[in-house]
Amino acid sequence: MWFDDQFEEKFRRLSGRFFNMDDVFENPKGGHVQTFGPYYYGYEMTVDPEGRPHLKEWGNTIPQKAIEESGTRKLYVDETIDEKANVLKFVTEMPGIEKADIKVNIEDNIVSISAARGTRKYKDSIPLKYKVDENSAKAKYTNGILELSFTLAEKKPKGKIVTVQ
Repeated sequence: MWFDDQFEEKFRRLSGRFFNMDDVFENPKGGHVQTFGPYYYGYEMTVDPEGRPHLKEWGNTIPQKAIEESGTRKLYVDETIDEKANVLKFVTEMPGIEKADIKVNIEDNIVSISAARGTRKYKDSIPLKYKVDENSAKAKYTNGILELSFTLAEKKPKGKIVTVQ
């Protein structure tokens, strides 16, 4: 049948590639080695008797630095809404800086916070999920904790009631 012939042809082609994998392991380093195919990378970490760590890397790829060191910390921001008081509040930790070092900017529904003092640098942009009155913004910094509060903008009715005549 046509289906059986197609299946056997595909199986033969795939199994031929599988059995040719033995050639890769039998081929010594001095032989011809192709550089395409699966890429692998690994490392082994050991500690010598004096307690010093040693890192041994292996594989056929060059490891790339996954995280670039910028020297700037991204802030963890806790967001809460007090619906009774109609207030949106952000709280974040920024230890090791002074009030004068903190810059807060609100533009296009994004709150940008930055601060730097010595080796400590903080920077983050927080998109506002709710409409707020930008003129109502208040900031308070005590003991390494920055608190920002905004009055929520007046909620407009979601719909319109239509009277039937």
